[in-house]
Amino acid sequence: MTIKLLCIGKTDNRELKQLIEVYKKRLQFYNKFEIEIIPNLKKTKNLDENQQKEKEGELILAKVQNSDFLVLLDENGKEFSSEKFSVYIQKRLNSGLKQLIFIIGGPYGFSKTVYTRADAKVALSQMTFSHQMVRLFFTEQLYRAFTILKNEPYHHR
Repeated sequence: MTIKLLCIGKTDNRELKQLIEVYKKRLQFYNKFEIEIIPNLKKTKNLDENQQKEKEGELILAKVQNSDFLVLLDENGKEFSSEKFSVYIQKRLNSGLKQLIFIIGGPYGFSKTVYTRADAKVALSQMTFSHQMVRLFFTEQLYRAFTILKNEPYHHR
């Protein structure tokens, strides 16, 4: 199975990019992991919030196959401890999926069509983080989940 993180907009901060790459490389030892960036929309000045979400939603759904399992990283999603998130990942691995896609939306969140297509929603925290920070936090937590599943010493219980 491939695990993919699909994001709107690139990461501008060089230090964050470097840290994301550290965890992305570490993840390759456990599972195929990709990060795909959908470029920010151009000329959004004349779009209201819903129009921007709809346009981003179209771009997101164009990257998704019917057989993909979509998980939105959403503030209203289910929260997990690191251990429970590792169990969640193991269940998805055992399910025979070809591709598990986690999605970080744009600045206003997701369109109704993306919410309708989603199979699940996960919250990293009740706190609000920048979209760039969420990429790092998610990638680290995914790495942590695999180390928990392998009983490696990265995560201290």
